[in-house]
Amino acid sequence: MPLRIYDTRSRVKNFFTPLVKGKVSIYVCGITPYSPSHLGHARQAISFDIITRWLRKLDFEVTYITNFTDIDDKIIKVALTENVDFQKISERNIENYFHVMDKLNVLRADKYSRVTETIPEIIDMISILMDKKHAYIADDGVYFEIDTAPDKYGQLTGQTLEMVRSGAGGRVGQTGGGKRDHRDFALWKNAKNGEPYWPSPWGNGRPGWHIECSAMSLKHLGETFDIHGGGRDLMFPHHEAEIFQSECCLGREYVVKNWLHNGMINVDGEKMSKSLGNFTTISDTFDSIEPLALRYALLNAPYRQPIEFNQTMLEESQIHYNRLLNTYLKAINITTPGDWSENIFLNSVTERFYDGMNDDFNTRVAFVEVQSVVKKLQESVSNNSKITHISALLGWLNEFAGNVLGLLPDEDKLNSLAIGLDKKRKNLSSTVEKLLEQRQKAREEKDWKSADRIRDELNSINVVVEDSPEGPKWKIEE
Repeated sequence: MPLRIYDTRSRVKNFFTPLVKGKVSIYVCGITPYSPSHLGHARQAISFDIITRWLRKLDFEVTYITNFTDIDDKIIKVALTENVDFQKISERNIENYFHVMDKLNVLRADKYSRVTETIPEIIDMISILMDKKHAYIADDGVYFEIDTAPDKYGQLTGQTLEMVRSGAGGRVGQTGGGKRDHRDFALWKNAKNGEPYWPSPWGNGRPGWHIECSAMSLKHLGETFDIHGGGRDLMFPHHEAEIFQSECCLGREYVVKNWLHNGMINVDGEKMSKSLGNFTTISDTFDSIEPLALRYALLNAPYRQPIEFNQTMLEESQIHYNRLLNTYLKAINITTPGDWSENIFLNSVTERFYDGMNDDFNTRVAFVEVQSVVKKLQESVSNNSKITHISALLGWLNEFAGNVLGLLPDEDKLNSLAIGLDKKRKNLSSTVEKLLEQRQKAREEKDWKSADRIRDELNSINVVVEDSPEGPKWKIEE
């Protein structure tokens, strides 16, 4: 099945055709680095990491741009509280972002654009909007005037100007600062005492939030690009403001061909957010779950669906991830990953995997197929199947669980884990063999109580015994 993706603007799944054959351009709104990255940032980053990986798997040449909003009211507030330069706050939290994203195996973007590096382009864009009468100067800065492009209102949310007006009550006239309408939004904010600023034709100040991403996306991807992404919480007002700005500035019917939005992480039915105080930093979450097991948890639902975050979800994900990794490690101690293309079972699995991922990047379908291959590999290792068969299963997991889903550690880490597992087995071997001899003797003497006690003792050191016609077999179960 050809790739179909859900476009928020049209509200349907469309067959994906890039603007330039064989190439895909993506811009995704990044973080405002005023504090350490939280799980919502992880969900967004992993969602678009998977989308990028799959597009590259389909042989598209992908240019992936994201950004850091490295000047913002919240950053300034933290800087003033700590009595340090705002850039120190931004850099500290950008460093944290890269640290946790590397652990989550999120591939680096082609470019991390920064607001502070895009001030000239932002000023140029505002100037064009002023010249085209889409913006005006107020007492506290420059604003975009919504009424100059009423047809663009509600492109993502489905709201209309009439709907907003009917529910506005007296707010329309209570704008403050010379703002003409409560729906108008800031393009440039006049400087306040003690705050960082840049010179502009309208006085010293800094950009409004929305104009930043419009300027950065156009700077790096041009006047039209294939995909603009972000969390659902950015649909309004941020992304709708971008539609106003970019399309009115360029005089185009559309700048973004496809709008993609990932679902939120919920806690007790509410969106996880700093403002509600129910958020968890990524670093803190690593105390409860391994990084790649957390990646597993956040991919075990299609990217557009919300995820209910709780301890049970983390524990179950860790168990499923351990099964994948430990099975892979046991097999890698037997042979190396090999060609899987002639394997009938793996060909059918691959077809279903492709169908799932081509249906708007449905990772849940992909996970079902990964789990079926892990189960087959477990059986193959336990039954001493042909090396070529085990090698093919390993090769498939390398390609799809590893390269596509990003669930396998890098080669150095895998080798270290494999050596550790082999060493653990060797260290336990003499103890286990002695206990198995005692258990066998107890069984021959029909001393079932002693036999069960020995089995329990083996289980306590994570050794699982399987009785077979050839005698007992044992394995380490993490």
